[in-house]
Amino acid sequence: MSNKLLEFKGLVTEFQTEGNSVKAVKGISFTLNRGETIGVVGESGSGKSVTALSSMRLIPSPPGKITNGEIIYHSESGEKIDFLKISEEEMRKYRGNEISMIFQEPMTSLNPVFSCGNQVVEAIRLHQKINKKDAKKLTIDLFREVQLPEPERIFNSYPHQISGGQKQRVMIAMAMSCQPSILIADEPTTALDVTVQKTILELMISLQKERNMGILFITHDLGVIAELADKVVVMYKGEIVEQGTVWDIFTNPQHPYTKGLLACRPPLNRRYSHLPTVSDFMQEDKDGKIIENKISVKEFTENLIIKESVRKKSQEKIFSKDPILKVKNLKTYFPIRNGFFGGITDYVKAVNDVTFDVYPGETLGLVGESGCGKTTLGRTIIRLEEATSGSILYNGTDVLQMNPGQLMEFRKEVQIIFQDPYSSLNPRMTIGNAIMEPMKVHGILENDKQRKKKVEDLLSRVSLDPSHFYRYPHEFSGGQRQRIGIARSLVLNPKFIICDESVSALDVSVQAQVLNLLNELKSEFGFTYIFISHDLSVVKYMSDRMIVMQDGKIEELGDADLIYNQPKTDYTKRLISAIPEGKIEDIKKQ
Repeated sequence: MSNKLLEFKGLVTEFQTEGNSVKAVKGISFTLNRGETIGVVGESGSGKSVTALSSMRLIPSPPGKITNGEIIYHSESGEKIDFLKISEEEMRKYRGNEISMIFQEPMTSLNPVFSCGNQVVEAIRLHQKINKKDAKKLTIDLFREVQLPEPERIFNSYPHQISGGQKQRVMIAMAMSCQPSILIADEPTTALDVTVQKTILELMISLQKERNMGILFITHDLGVIAELADKVVVMYKGEIVEQGTVWDIFTNPQHPYTKGLLACRPPLNRRYSHLPTVSDFMQEDKDGKIIENKISVKEFTENLIIKESVRKKSQEKIFSKDPILKVKNLKTYFPIRNGFFGGITDYVKAVNDVTFDVYPGETLGLVGESGCGKTTLGRTIIRLEEATSGSILYNGTDVLQMNPGQLMEFRKEVQIIFQDPYSSLNPRMTIGNAIMEPMKVHGILENDKQRKKKVEDLLSRVSLDPSHFYRYPHEFSGGQRQRIGIARSLVLNPKFIICDESVSALDVSVQAQVLNLLNELKSEFGFTYIFISHDLSVVKYMSDRMIVMQDGKIEELGDADLIYNQPKTDYTKRLISAIPEGKIEDIKKQ
């Protein structure tokens, strides 16, 4: 029997737009073998997800269409089936049974009106001739296998009643329900905590070993690929620019795009003055031809390392001043109501007796798993959530005692960049008007002509074209929308900015650009930041000091480098050990 499992030969997938045809995938070829994991990496728009959807014949038509190539499945019996030549009815027999997919966003992939268990039961009964009782038993066994707590309870729970990591496990259980030969995982861990991500990756590896599956793992995180994959396929603008074993790609990348992707993730063992980006290693001319900057990743990054003596001097300057923000014994509780009359039975202690200071010009990192209270803490500081007790002193004035007029002035100085820029932008308002609106509310500048000029200057500052003023949010990528969110937070000339998971869902290359921008703005305008994230490597890179939170309380507070190198609590040690570092020594030679 051939070891081949799925072959892509010259695949071309196009999308029709108004009068134009856009090639999302341009003649790619590679082979997935049994028991092998191939990591497909690249930025948003590189064609990764379109390749995955093409393999299952799930491209929406119109506007999409597979116009050329072959996708050949090698069955256990030795038969070769070209998925592009069989009927839709025949394809349904293979989809789910032989080839399954874990989608990027489980909340949008799961039906909100059916319980999690019933959705898996439906998938099982669609492909296997078993009764409902046996299908339920199999589903609960699968939930146990993917390490879901209380499988019977999760079976009866609806998607909104469980966490992101639990939803992702339900999707894995559904994908595994018919014991497929091929599993396609499309960014399955992108916005998850590092601890949840680690357990899901370990789960996928164990399931693969048990069933000798082939896995196509799509991600932009090369740290994850290093720990999981056997081979790597690097995609850029619909083409494969490089492919090979993980060892070869990590130790000797050939294409400048690959070099850029490898370099731009924040390192944990050193500090850089700024993060490398793809543009440091390559440029494109007006015809789209790549011009390479012939420099090695090691040579380039060694010039960026900040000496410890320089960092200490900078910190001494920051901590010689009086704190700009003093948070003392802060509590934010949410009531749990029950019964017909909605009586309070208990409280969720989201922030539970938290005390810390922030100094002018400092970046204070706030890290922890989902549900630890970090976002609620940030929202409480700016009074988007009301505190239960405690005090928040900003330049000596208690924010919790401010009247509406004082609060309005406070919010001019203290801004927040939200986690999801798309939901925080009005879809009916052009981005220019969305950025200009706070200036109108606060009476900044004399007229709209002056305000428009300031908005255009800000758009340039965050590397967007001023002509984008009249475009709507849906016309931008995730990274561009995040830049719009940053521009809107800057428009009132704030002194203090709370960044709430502002880079968590971005490609590593776009993430590097946004982090560099935030640091440049800090140097230029003297900002103070609270930087909230579940990604400890990003928080460590950005922060002077770091707070580690768990269950609404502070586990550790101190110098960011010291906490990483010498963690005191078991919780912090667990967070650090779960980070996929992508070290060369951790990669086995293929």
